[in-house]
Amino acid sequence: MQIQKAKRNAAKIKLSLAGASGSGKSFSSLMLAYGLCNDFNKVCVLDTENHSASLYSHLGDFNVINLSAPFHPDKYIEAIKLCEQSGMEVIIIDNATHAWSGKGGCLELHEKETSKMKIPNSFTAWANITPLYQSYIDAIINSSCHVICTLRSKTEYVMSERSGKQVPQKTGTSPMIRDGFDFEMSVAFDLDQQHKAFCTKDRTGLFQDREPFVITPDTGRKLLQWCNEGFSVSVDELSKRIGETLSIKELLDLFQQFPQYREALKPEFEKQKRRILINENVTTQLAHQKINSNGTH
Repeated sequence: MQIQKAKRNAAKIKLSLAGASGSGKSFSSLMLAYGLCNDFNKVCVLDTENHSASLYSHLGDFNVINLSAPFHPDKYIEAIKLCEQSGMEVIIIDNATHAWSGKGGCLELHEKETSKMKIPNSFTAWANITPLYQSYIDAIINSSCHVICTLRSKTEYVMSERSGKQVPQKTGTSPMIRDGFDFEMSVAFDLDQQHKAFCTKDRTGLFQDREPFVITPDTGRKLLQWCNEGFSVSVDELSKRIGETLSIKELLDLFQQFPQYREALKPEFEKQKRRILINENVTTQLAHQKINSNGTH
């Protein structure tokens, strides 16, 4: 164990692409992947879509691991480890939704767990399923590779004008994954039916406030350049920043941003977490006291 300078290129990009069917998730993810490594031989697609990734084999000699049901989270974890051991630089999980709502995914596992109970309790049943899901998330965010996750979005239809007529147009809404998934990502895009990307989260600052655009390999190159910029922070500077955080979200952002320091500064992260929680509890108590002192119950 040693303390060293933290650099962005040690923390690989974790990115999500959400969209309805036909929005171009698979193609866009391959464009991003090529831009990130400039070599399709270093790209591997974890294909859960019945070999659909192979339809794009004309783009280059990327690699494929075909995953079929049941889509247990452990199957994804095993595939991610295989990619890492094989020297891949970019992993595309196409798609990540199946580990949650697909056959054999977390929702189905939760139903089975609930049905086994003498007195079914949906809330209690999550105690055995949440660790499986969290291990899946950990495998993604802690991977030594860049990871691009495609996500299915719930499909709705809206009326839009075309050639002077009102016609139904397919649109995607919220991604079909457990709430909070996008928090783990450095960048999150939504794709519309014109294959244009809307940035919904951006820790890089490259895409915020940008008009919708079509993803190309140049998008991946910009992300790679951002990773390779000589951004660094000393352990003392990071320690100071930990002490200045005012919310659990800020603290988790720092924890995710500098994986090299997680073990060395774990006591400080835990100490600041307790401090924030205590402060939040005190603030809540003071607010209740103020209400009660005004005669309101």
